[in-house]
Amino acid sequence: MNHSKLLLKPVIAASMLTLFISACSPGASNVVQSLSSTDFSSPELKKTVARVNGTEITLCELKRAEKILMANQPGVEIPPTLKKEFEKQALNQLISSELLFQAGQKLDVKDLDKQTADRLEKIKSGFPDANVYAKELQNIGMDENMLRDYTRRDLVIANFVNTNFASQVAVSEKEIKTFYDQNSDKFSQPEQVRASHILIGVDSKAGAEEKNKAREKAEKLHKELESGADFVALAKENSTCPSSKQGGDLGYFTKGKMVPQFEQAVFALEPGGLSGVVETQFGFHIIKVTDRKKAETVPLATAHKKIEDYLKAQKINAAIGDFVGEARRSAKIEVLLSQS
Repeated sequence: MNHSKLLLKPVIAASMLTLFISACSPGASNVVQSLSSTDFSSPELKKTVARVNGTEITLCELKRAEKILMANQPGVEIPPTLKKEFEKQALNQLISSELLFQAGQKLDVKDLDKQTADRLEKIKSGFPDANVYAKELQNIGMDENMLRDYTRRDLVIANFVNTNFASQVAVSEKEIKTFYDQNSDKFSQPEQVRASHILIGVDSKAGAEEKNKAREKAEKLHKELESGADFVALAKENSTCPSSKQGGDLGYFTKGKMVPQFEQAVFALEPGGLSGVVETQFGFHIIKVTDRKKAETVPLATAHKKIEDYLKAQKINAAIGDFVGEARRSAKIEVLLSQS
């Protein structure tokens, strides 16, 4: 783990919705693993799996929570023997979230409607168009009204956490320096590559004719690039990846972040280098490397803010954990889902 991963982790399921939206936004791109589908229209998912002080949690909410949690753990698969444990953890997060929400409703949230509208607008702006936005909502069994309700809920919980915990937490310089000295491995920055790509997307289950057409288009674009065509312009005009808005730019990334075929091609190139046509499950890519950063050790001055945020998050998590533990003891919680 490098210092860039020392980020504030979600302490509860409350923020899972917006985390999922960010996982499906252009930054995720079409070179990372996709999510499995879930039939959120199934009548079975209306079943109640738990009650918290009379408020029901449905199987649909639980499956959505599981899906969102997995969306933010790219490359991780839950083995069959641990699926029940994962389900239990997801349900416990939903119960904790509900307890925090119920507590948060007792506080006034300034300009809640405006904050909700602003957050929704920010979420929408992360998608290339309305169709992609609607598709990703459908992918987690939601519509915009549900998204609005979940967003308001997130803001109520965030206000409660900030008022009662975050505003009272401080991290000293000594704590930051001690953490840096004791975790030197976390500040080893692996080699990074910055690359852009043009994707001619095609479904992995498409027939030979459709795949051939996509390949032919990619090869035609490749020839144009070799003849001096502008990569950014071609990406904006032709790429089916959301990164097309940025001329195909994917930013910096390390090994292990992209699908194998894409990674093998990109790390074999030097800055300015252009790949051939590379096939992945998403379609056919043409990749251009624009920069490389050598492996290095990140100095304390650079890592300082992220360490501070990380240590602060730990303290906030601990405070929330204490609160939720106490709230559970006085709450009426019924778990109706078999967890054996």
